[in-house]
This record gives sequence, C-alpha cells and structure tokens, in this order.
Amino acid sequence: MAATTFTADDYRHMARALQLAARGLAGARPNPRVGCVLVKAGRVVGEGWHAYAGGPHAEIAALEAAGAQARGATGYVTLEPCRHQGRTGPCTTALIDAGVREVVAAMEDPNPKMAGEGLALLRAAGIATRTGLLAAEAEQLNAGFLRRMRGGIPYVRVKVAMSLDGRSALASGESRWITGAAARLDVQRWRARSCAVMTGVGTVVADDPRLNVRETAALEGMREQPLRVVLDTKLRTPPRARMFAEPGRVLIFTAASDGGRAEKLRAGGAEIETLPAPGGRLDPAAVLLRLAQREINEVWVEAGPRLTGALLQSRLADELIVYAAPRLLGHGARAVAELPPLATLASAPEWNWRDVRVCGADLRLTLTPKSNGRK
Repeated sequence: MAATTFTADDYRHMARALQLAARGLAGARPNPRVGCVLVKAGRVVGEGWHAYAGGPHAEIAALEAAGAQARGATGYVTLEPCRHQGRTGPCTTALIDAGVREVVAAMEDPNPKMAGEGLALLRAAGIATRTGLLAAEAEQLNAGFLRRMRGGIPYVRVKVAMSLDGRSALASGESRWITGAAARLDVQRWRARSCAVMTGVGTVVADDPRLNVRETAALEGMREQPLRVVLDTKLRTPPRARMFAEPGRVLIFTAASDGGRAEKLRAGGAEIETLPAPGGRLDPAAVLLRLAQREINEVWVEAGPRLTGALLQSRLADELIVYAAPRLLGHGARAVAELPPLATLASAPEWNWRDVRVCGADLRLTLTPKSNGRK
C-alpha cells in the first residue's frame, strides 16, 4: 500500500487547523481540542474550532462559516470527525450533507469503540480521506484525552518550584515566593488548560491555597474552573479553607469514615469520595483511575514533597515541569520530593529534556520519563 502523500498546502492548512484547535485549550475540556479548515480551489472558505463542551464541534462551526461554499471543498481537521450523536449531532453526517469532497484528518479518534469508523462512513459516502498529517502535533495537543481513551487514566503533569540547589521551601516551610511573577502567571495558564488541579492535604493545611485560575491573561476561553482535588487520607482539610470560597468544585479523596468532619466539609461545598488506603495512605493510581472515570483528561499537580514523591516513585507522572529560581536555600531547606534512598546511581530514574525556556527571571524545565511503564 502506497504511503499517503501531502503537499505544502496540505501542511499549511493543517497547521492552521491546529492553531484553531489550540483556542479550545481551556474551554473544550473534557472533550478534545479540535480545529477545522475548509478549502476550495486553494482558498479558505470556512474555519472553526471546538470552543466548549456542548457547543458546536469544529467541523460544524467551519461548515456554518463556509455556507454553500462547503460543497466540493476539502476539510482539514485535527481529529477524525465524530459519527455519534452526543450533545451535538454527528460531524460525519454534516460533512456528507454539505457535499465536502475530501477530508484530511491529522489522526484517528483514539476511542477504541469508534476509531476509524467516522472516516469509514465518509468513504462509504464517496468522500476521499487521508490521515496522518501533523499527527504528532495533534497528539500533543490532546495528550490527556488520548491518555484517558487509550489507557483509562489521565495525563499527569507534576509542577515543582525550586531553588538552584533543588529545594522547595525553607526549613520553616516558607516558600512564597521562590519564583517570580512570570513563572506564577505561567502556572496559571497550565491550570487553565487542565481538567483538575490536585494537591495533598499537607499543602492545604500549611499554605491554604486557592488552587484556581485568577489571572486575566490565563482566563481566555475558560468557561469553568478546573476541578480542585485534595488527597486527604484522614480528612484533615479545614472547613474554612480558602478554596471553598472560590467558584468551582472541590473533590476530596479520603479513607476516613468520620461523618461529622465529612458533613462540615460537604456543607462548605466539598464532594467527598472514600477510597481504600493500603499502608495508611491513599493510592495515587486509584485516585487517577477515579478521575478518569469522571472524564478528567489532564491533571496538574501542585503538591508538597510527599505527594510529589509518591507520584514520581509510582511512575505516574507523564511530565515534570520545574520552575528553577536563581537562588540558593541551603542544606537545611526542604527537598522537592520524598523519595527512598537508592542503592546505586544506575537505579536512579532517568528523564528526557523536552523543553527549556526562560520564564521571567527563572527557568522552566519540562521533562518526560524515559520509561514509565505506561502505554
């Protein structure tokens, strides 16, 4: 079978579709971010993107923009068009009814129940299809959706702010602020694109964080706050914690059965879910499984050394995002993660550098594990 070939114009139009899809970074969740460009006789006649869950899909928005010009056009879409009836109608049906001549998809739908069927329906209707154009870029845009569809667990980004000597706070616990304003704004943007922001009860008790998105520059396209998730084995979360005063939902995972404390937290707006705690601690893998069942695609973790260490030790982190400040905190300061001692240097987990960039006065380092045992 001959390999699919793409022209320079194909690449240009799909790159534009990816740009459009990225406009749904903060709004489309838990759906995938999708963009669509309709081209006829070398001219763009319609564009669209999926802005928010329940709203028009990218193909529908592009078809509406194109109107009658959609007939005979080629559609460039960053994900295989859907063929199922959800809150909106099937995009395959809309493309067929509009008379589109060809559909070029960056990738197939990762849902194992539907992968390839949308394209098959288009072909059955006489519409030519091609796939695989800028597929790596399309997958990166929807890493969380793909992880949940393929592996039944969210994509996990663990954030760490540290000094040059790898410390997260002074011995007293003081950590505001190790990094500067630009780094903190960058964190707000990461929160905005995530379905959930997760922390441990130790951080809630010590720092009383709000765990919300509040910078105007990070709010574009966001229709609701990410779910705030707290791992609290013994239900120590203060009922008057600041996060309860902010818009959005709070979910507390616990192993405790104290009805009185649970009732106070529910009265403050929390949802509480009980999970087993083998060894006296909640299992992060079990928490992530439950979050995936709640259609959580991407989890942004801002936690203390214990939870950070547990996620890294369990190899549950898909990305480690480190903000490194140009200052030294000294030997007595707190480490970024609690990890067991290693017998040999060769047994130390290894990471790949994905990205390094300046973030104000600080550096932002993005790393991925060389191997985390997950597909």
